[in-house]
Parts: sequence; structure tokens; C-alpha cells
Amino acid sequence: MKRIIFLITVAITLISCDKKSKVEKAVEQIPAIEIKVERFDKLFFETPPQDLSKLKKEFPFFFPAGNDDAVWTNKMKDPIWRELYSEVQKKFANFEPVHKEFETLFKHMKYYFPETKTPKIITVISEMDYNNKVIYADSLVIISLELYLGKDHKFYQFPKYLKQNFEQNQIMPDIVSNFSIKKIAPIADKNLLSQMIYFGKQLYLKDLLLPDYSDADKIGYTPKQILWCQENESYMWRYFLEKEMLYSDDQKLNTRFITLAPFSKFYLEIDNDSPGRVGTWIGWQIVRSYMKNNEVTLPQLLKMNAKEIFEKSKYKPNKNVE
Repeated sequence: MKRIIFLITVAITLISCDKKSKVEKAVEQIPAIEIKVERFDKLFFETPPQDLSKLKKEFPFFFPAGNDDAVWTNKMKDPIWRELYSEVQKKFANFEPVHKEFETLFKHMKYYFPETKTPKIITVISEMDYNNKVIYADSLVIISLELYLGKDHKFYQFPKYLKQNFEQNQIMPDIVSNFSIKKIAPIADKNLLSQMIYFGKQLYLKDLLLPDYSDADKIGYTPKQILWCQENESYMWRYFLEKEMLYSDDQKLNTRFITLAPFSKFYLEIDNDSPGRVGTWIGWQIVRSYMKNNEVTLPQLLKMNAKEIFEKSKYKPNKNVE
């Protein structure tokens, strides 16, 4: 009997690997994608102030009307900005590894979304706005490199839970997060479940578009935080059900379990060990379970409402690890 179970397990594993390899083989067959990267961060700080007009003509969208040229020339010469520029250049002196990751990512995008245009990548040094590390438009991706210098960089005066994602390996996940906004149907209901499933879809897209990334990197957790979620999955799920939170419209639940935070707020001792946004992690597991147990296309999934996904997911949390 044990031998039969072992053989079945091996067969399932081989089938799963074969399925994955078929996708990856198909991705590899996509013609080479030429990714154009414009290092605006270098152009800006290496342009002599007297040549500012040339830069404005080439990149008008970075120079909003109403600002005097002195605003930009002062920035070019400012010692603090120039030090930040120097730190960015140290970190990204060789941009080729990132460039290769762009190529891999956009090939996967072409596979799953054939209509996707290949955008131009523009790197900038901005105002350390961690809510807009990446901006994805149809034909343009803007990346603020000053927010990927490494979590321990001396310039970062941010809480630890934010700084942990100021790493180079978060560039691609951040691009996918922004890309997903136009692909996933907007949240129709205000309840917690809808929020969970929306961000669960976003993370599921990362499963497909960033197959070589760890779960921790996809969601922006540490390995320890991922382990905490896995060990406490059943407990968290029981808590949501017992407190009748899934269909609650209480917007405080979003700040407790969905939005960026140092920890999630169960108002229990476990808060001290929990990562923030555990609702998004649970939503991810529900979407994964749904796709495992239903034959639907990716576009269908992205348009589907949260209630239907949940009810057909057959989601069962893993039991707590003692």
C-alpha cells in the first residue's frame, strides 16, 4: 500500500513538473524581446545645468509646467541629491542583471497576455515615495531606484516593515503589482473577502509571471514571516470565520489585515509575531486552491467575483504546525 501511495505521489510530481516545463518551454520559444532602458537618473545628474532645456525637450513628462528652471538646476547641484545619486550609481553601476530579469518577466507577460506591449523602462531618482516605487503605464515603466538600495542603507529613515522591501529583488514583484491593476477586475464589494481575493489574484499572477521567485519575495515577507503564516494558517482562518469577518464591510479590517503594517491586528498575543497583510496571504491560498480545483482560464479568473472564487475554491487551510 505504501508503495502504491509513493508511486502515485511521484507520478503527480512528475506531471506537475512536466506541466511547468511545458509552460517554460513555450516561454523560451517566444522571440527575443528588446527591452529599452533609459537611465534618466544618470542623464539628469550628469547633464550640465546649461543644457537643461535639451533634457526637458526629451523628457517633458518629468518637468511639469509652472516650475522655474532653478528648481531643477538647484536639484542637480544639491549635495544631498548628488550623494543619493552617487549611492544609486554604486548599487546599479552594472544594470545588466536587472535588464535580463526584465526580458524574462516580459516574455512571461507575452505568454499569458499576448496583447501586452513591451514598455520602455525609465529609471529615476525620486522623492522616496514608497507607495509609488514603480509606475506602470501601457508603454512606459518608471522605476525609482533610490528605493532599492538595500534595507540597511543609511539613507532609509523608515520603519523596518517598510525597509525590508527596499531590495533589488523587489523590482520585478513591484512591476507585476502595478501591471496587475489593469488586468484584475476592480474590487466590487467593500467586504474583507473581496479585498483578500483581489490581492490573492495579484499574488497568483506573480506565481505565473515570476515562477523562479520565492513566496517570500512575491509577497514581500521574510522567510520567517512566510513560515509564521504557514504554521498559523488554520488558526487565522478559524479566527476570520468565528468573528464573521469575511463578509463584513467594516473598513477597519483592511488596516488590520490587508494594508502595509508592521503586524496584523488580531488583538491577541500572536500580533507580536505576525506579519502585516495576512489577509492577502490567505486570499492567495484561496485563489491557488480555486485554480487547482477548477478548469478556468486566467482571464476568467481575473474577472471573477470573490464570492464565486471562494465558494468554488474548496479551500482548506493547513493544520497548525505544533
